[in-house]
Amino acid sequence: MFAVLSPARKLIARTGAILALAALAACGDVAMPRMTAGPSIDTSKPVPVALLVPRSEPGAASVARALENAARLAIADLGDVKVDLRVYDTAGQPDQAAAQAQAAVDNGARIILGPLFAEAANAAGVAVADEGVNVLAFSNNTSIAGGNVFVLGQTFDNTARRLVSYAARQGKRRAVVAHPNNVEGQMGLAAINRAAAGSGLTVAGAESFVFSQQGVIDAVPRIKGTVESTGADMLMLTSNTAGALPLLVQLLPEAGLTPSQVQYAGLARWDVPPQTLELAGVQGGWFTMPDQGAIRSFESRYQATYGSAPHQLAGLAFDGIAAIGALVKAGKADALTAGALTQSAGFQGVGGVFRLRPDGTNERGLAVATIRDKKVVILDPAPRSFGGAGF
Repeated sequence: MFAVLSPARKLIARTGAILALAALAACGDVAMPRMTAGPSIDTSKPVPVALLVPRSEPGAASVARALENAARLAIADLGDVKVDLRVYDTAGQPDQAAAQAQAAVDNGARIILGPLFAEAANAAGVAVADEGVNVLAFSNNTSIAGGNVFVLGQTFDNTARRLVSYAARQGKRRAVVAHPNNVEGQMGLAAINRAAAGSGLTVAGAESFVFSQQGVIDAVPRIKGTVESTGADMLMLTSNTAGALPLLVQLLPEAGLTPSQVQYAGLARWDVPPQTLELAGVQGGWFTMPDQGAIRSFESRYQATYGSAPHQLAGLAFDGIAAIGALVKAGKADALTAGALTQSAGFQGVGGVFRLRPDGTNERGLAVATIRDKKVVILDPAPRSFGGAGF
């Protein structure tokens, strides 16, 4: 058994360090700050923007540097719009994030970009809510969204809506969800349930498992049995490649639940790292991804400017500055209020079109992709604007 499972374990080890920060940015349930509208600004002068990043946190220093680099790259694109970027170190700690957010506002910041981790972002938002300053956090944890905190990270809800909508259009009617019995898994299941409501696709059953190798092994026959007993034509997996996905897509087909019998789909990217493309169980599966043409353009510019590839989260800082710049360019004093930030047309970001929602979450244009012969194939391109197919 260990010889069979070792490729999956190696894959998890390779990706764990990369994806751990994304998981940390999403973790924890915390209280939302109060509602705020936003400050007025003088668009004829450089707009003070505070960037809160964990510079002195050993495990996140490289991410902090990439976020700052990406923000400055975006500023260079703004033309006549001037941004006075001021960088503050949160050390990855909520208390320091709150103190730095307050210091930034005391020094004139009209909007805050960051922090990275959910608890720190929430603390920053609470600290400056009474002064009407909005926070564009790098987290994807929707539990902190709302009031003056907006999350820029890719959310389960956004991915689930895109997948469920596409599946329904392809004639899929009944889905089973397999998820780890932890916060991440519960959030994924909840997002799928919300997306399925009124879509034409029914969540016919759900199977949870203990987040361990043995927990996945024990869950395989249960998942198979639930798919067969409910007549489901789709199996949705919430796990990513740093979690249970490699084991699930290996063991489920071996148990007789093959991709030819039921449509596999997942909330996580199935194309990263590249070794994932080799797994038999991902062949033909559905997942979402941002507009790759737009991302490659950003990566090329970042590489040329800084001499290295950007961290996968760096684009969030670019997106934040792009949104701020687009709003300030209109020359209105209310450019950084909640009403302006949530304007329906959205913005062009690193991964394509995106917009902020009044509830503090976001919507992003995503493509639906599959894997054929160990290569990524786009089934439904990412929408280029809001209101069309894909939303």
